[in-house]
Amino acid sequence: MKRGNFMELTAALAAGAGTIGAGSAITTQHVQFSSLGAQVPAYAASPGVAGSATAGVVVVMHVWGVDASIRDVVDGFAKAGYAAIAPDLYARENAPPSGDGARDYRPFAAFAQKLDRAQVDADLRVAAMWLRSQHPQAKIGVIGFCMGGGIALRQAIDNADVFAADAVCYGKLEGTDPARVAIPIVGSFGAKDTGIPADSVRAFAAGLRVPNDVVIYPDAGHAFFDSHRSSYVASAAQDGWRRILSFFGKYLRQ
Repeated sequence: MKRGNFMELTAALAAGAGTIGAGSAITTQHVQFSSLGAQVPAYAASPGVAGSATAGVVVVMHVWGVDASIRDVVDGFAKAGYAAIAPDLYARENAPPSGDGARDYRPFAAFAQKLDRAQVDADLRVAAMWLRSQHPQAKIGVIGFCMGGGIALRQAIDNADVFAADAVCYGKLEGTDPARVAIPIVGSFGAKDTGIPADSVRAFAAGLRVPNDVVIYPDAGHAFFDSHRSSYVASAAQDGWRRILSFFGKYLRQ
């Protein structure tokens, strides 16, 4: 499902949820914020009609950076009535490659390996504060995919005072104690993902002590949300997006 179809889906879901209609405009922008002495660029989008309580979502990039797929997600949240931002976590590195159209992850691996936990946590915290500066009464959620899924999961512990809900899409579970997760979490995984075995997902979900919705899609592998790459699985991506919007609607808008 390419970009146009993704946006049609998010618009239809938004209309069904009683937020904004399919014809509603969104505002997109490239912004910068200061974090730990560095200027961090980010891609942001907001609905055409927004106010002080418009809920927000910080989108954590995958290994490919803030590429077309991640920008689609940011735009999709704006279509669904949320303000969203995706910071470039590689910003401090020298000339990271563009993920647009990339198929080989290896040039990105070195940049991913340099990411520092405290630094990334700080960048995501400041991104959330940027959203709140625009919408002072907003609740903020966080979502991540692949590498970003594991980072997003970590925010349910490290930045649980900032985020009100968490969406983890095939993110690394190893090393995270589910009993320490402190905010509601919606998780989406693929049964064919050899890097994250389904049994480990079930065990993790069983250990959660917060409200949660964790689904393993039988026909999906890793990165099934990524409509710009061959790993995309339409049925799983569409149902996962529906569940995420429903979950965030419950915990960020009420």
